[in-house]
Amino acid sequence: MSVRLFLLLVFSLEEFRCTVSGEKSGSVISAAKTLVWGPGLEVDILLPARFFYIQAVDNLGGNLTTSPGEKTFEVKIICPTEHFTRIWTQVLDRRDGSFLVRYRMYATYRDLHIHVLLGSKHVAKSPYILKGTVYHEGCDCPQPNGSLWEKNMHCPESFAQINRDLSLFASVDPDQNAKEIPQRFGQRQSLCHYTVKDNKVYVKTFGEHVGFRIFMDAILLSITRKVRLPDVEFFVNLGDWPLEKRKPTDKLHPIFSWCGSNNTRDIVMPTYDLTESVLETMGRVSLDMMSVQANTGPPWPEKNATAFWRGRDSRQERLQLVKLSRAHPDFIDAAFTNFFFFKHDESLYGPLVKHVSFFDFFKYKYQINIDGTVAAYRLPYLLAGDSVVLKQDSGYYEHFYNELRPWEHYIPIKANLGDLLEKIQWARDHDEEARKIALAGQQFARNNLMGDSVFCYYYKLFKEYAKLQITEPKVRKGMELVEQPKDDLFPCSCHRKAVKDEL
Repeated sequence: MSVRLFLLLVFSLEEFRCTVSGEKSGSVISAAKTLVWGPGLEVDILLPARFFYIQAVDNLGGNLTTSPGEKTFEVKIICPTEHFTRIWTQVLDRRDGSFLVRYRMYATYRDLHIHVLLGSKHVAKSPYILKGTVYHEGCDCPQPNGSLWEKNMHCPESFAQINRDLSLFASVDPDQNAKEIPQRFGQRQSLCHYTVKDNKVYVKTFGEHVGFRIFMDAILLSITRKVRLPDVEFFVNLGDWPLEKRKPTDKLHPIFSWCGSNNTRDIVMPTYDLTESVLETMGRVSLDMMSVQANTGPPWPEKNATAFWRGRDSRQERLQLVKLSRAHPDFIDAAFTNFFFFKHDESLYGPLVKHVSFFDFFKYKYQINIDGTVAAYRLPYLLAGDSVVLKQDSGYYEHFYNELRPWEHYIPIKANLGDLLEKIQWARDHDEEARKIALAGQQFARNNLMGDSVFCYYYKLFKEYAKLQITEPKVRKGMELVEQPKDDLFPCSCHRKAVKDEL
């Protein structure tokens, strides 16, 4: 047996040799130097799917920047007092030398042990022990102290968008709003009137199309299982378009919406799409902010240098985009997967093409983000991928848009798409700069659009809005209790001690 073969066999027991293109020749992943961190290693950060990160580091102390193989690390989560734990764990290879580990608990346990292994060696400070009771998503056991919950969650002091939205309201009067908002909007729009009282959720609906209340019900129930919300009463717009069109100098009604615009004064929340993806990660959704990080397509040099788009015909500019694609197929690959708004033009802009897996979008270097009926809710997932986003200038915005910077996180294009071809050519001519923008956008998504950030945003919004109330929130006539789901198979006992909230 040769010396080299012998060494390889030895290393296979304890460590993995990096053979990925771009890494230093002969570098070996170090179990001791590899980094492990993240909210999923903290007992008090309760999310539907908890998560943490692994950054592979070689024996010289350098971070790997390409994948050492998706099976490099193994993660085992056990409870020493249980023979079997109902915990689903996934190790997702982000293909940049780092891994995202996510796990969803279906029961509550005490003193969880998280083993992160490289071969048979523990990585970094593994095993990580989550001491005490580790509650699962379905456990109704709210932290009574909101300030402590925020501290445990590492929530930021404030969100600029919340401050902007609420700055238009010196105060809010729940009694007055309960009368005026249904009279003004209730006949023509679809609304939910919510009251959170003693941490229980009550609702009354207005309008014909109220099916989307399931998303708002779900996030409110999830939050109130985790932390005690202040008593608060508010109205949620279930439609696409923001509603409050009055000028700031006029009497404004506070309406919570999933999308804002430059011409309206609604209070913006994370979209129902992003909200559901957080609640149903490792559940009934396949596209979420974690899964997309492990499905970013081929490495940048191997991606198709064409701008890509698929979607439905929900805006005139989308028709223009498909027309541009036909005229310049070497620049743009854009097509409709569904016709609804402009069915009479299907012969001009068809034929329809088959749906493409969102993960396959990232076979292309350039992703076009163009408004639909309102803001295109796919932007968080596009940013989280490994392609650069060409974002249309828009009067619509989601809760995080004002934190994005053109030419830093995305390449801006004019609202009428007049410079789209020029911007694609710029990206082709400045490949390294375009790559840096793609990575900055990706990092923004990783830092600001994960589940912990979404929960912090909702809680901060309700807390700050509650401070503006000048009359007591009430359970109004016609409201019904939104009940917490029952889990008879795996009930949990709440062991939290009441601690006075100073706020």
